[in-house]
Amino acid sequence: MEFKDYYDILGVNPEDDKQTIKKAYRRLARKYHPDVSSEHDTEKKFKEVSEAYEVLGNDEKRAEYDQLRSHGRKGEQFTPPPGWEGFSSSGEPGQHGDFSDFFENIFGGGFSRSRTRSQGFGSSEDFYSTRGQDVEIDMPVFLEDTLNDESKTIEYRLPHFGESGRLKDVKKTLRVKIPRGVSDGERIRLRGQGGPGFGDGPAGDLYLRIKLVPHPLFDVVGSDLNLTLPITPWEAALGTSVKVPTLTGKINLTIKPDSQTGARLRIRGKGLPVRHGKSDAGDLYVILKVVMPQKSDALARELWGQLAERADFDPRQELEG
Repeated sequence: MEFKDYYDILGVNPEDDKQTIKKAYRRLARKYHPDVSSEHDTEKKFKEVSEAYEVLGNDEKRAEYDQLRSHGRKGEQFTPPPGWEGFSSSGEPGQHGDFSDFFENIFGGGFSRSRTRSQGFGSSEDFYSTRGQDVEIDMPVFLEDTLNDESKTIEYRLPHFGESGRLKDVKKTLRVKIPRGVSDGERIRLRGQGGPGFGDGPAGDLYLRIKLVPHPLFDVVGSDLNLTLPITPWEAALGTSVKVPTLTGKINLTIKPDSQTGARLRIRGKGLPVRHGKSDAGDLYVILKVVMPQKSDALARELWGQLAERADFDPRQELEG
C-alpha cells in the first residue's frame, strides 16, 4: 500500500499544534469541497484532506502515525515495521469507504466515526467517537459507616479537553451512597460519572476504591473485629464482668476465673456487616491481656509475697530439662 504523508497533505509541520492543524484543515476543506470548488479532482483531494485530519486531529492517532512516519515516504510502498502494536488488521475492508487503503490497514479497526456538517462553511468534518476516560479515587470510610447505607459528598477532578488538547482538570461534586457492608479495597462503579466522551462517545465511569479508616480500638480481619482488652491479675484470677465497646455501643462481658493472657472471647454478630454471605455480620473477638500495676506499695508487695508462698505454680516448668 502507498504511504500517506498527512502533514504534507494538510501543508503543516510535525511540530505544529492542534489548532494550527485544524485551521489548515478548515481552509483546505472549503477549498476542495465539491459544492463550492471548480478545481480538478476536488472530490479526491477533499477525501485526502478529511483523511489527514481524521488522524492528525486526534492525539492518540497522531502519536501512532508519528511512530510510523519515520519508516515510510510519501508515494512509496509501505509495510508497518515488525512488532508495531498499533497495526490493526481487524477492521473489515471498506469500513471507512472514503479513505485510502493505507488508512484502512493502519487504523481500520481502531475507532468509530460520525459525520456532522460544519457550521462555518457547509463542509463535512469527521469526528471520531471515543468513550471517556475512567476515573478511580480512594473513598475513606469509617467502620461505623459500614453498618448502614451512608450518603456522602465527594469531590474529584475530571480530565478536560479542548480543541488545542488537554486543558486544566475540572472539579466535580457528587452525592453518593455507600452500601452497607462495604469492605476494604472494594471498588464501587458509578456509570457515566467519569471523563466526558468525544463526539458521540459515552462518558467514562467513576470507580470508588473503599479504604477503611483505621480504628483506634478495633483491628479488622475480614468481616471480624479484634479488640484487645486489658485486665488486672486479680480480674484474671477471680473472674469479673466488664463493659466492652462495640461499634454500636458498650455491652457487658463475663470473664471466667483463671483466665489467661491471649484468651479469645467471641461475641457473635458484633463484627462488620457482610454484603454477600450466609451471616449478616462478622464476630467481635475480645483478646484478654493481663496487665500488672506499674507501681506497688509495701502492703501490696507483702500480699504478693504471701500469694507467691501460697500458690503452687511454676510457669517455666516446661523449660526445665
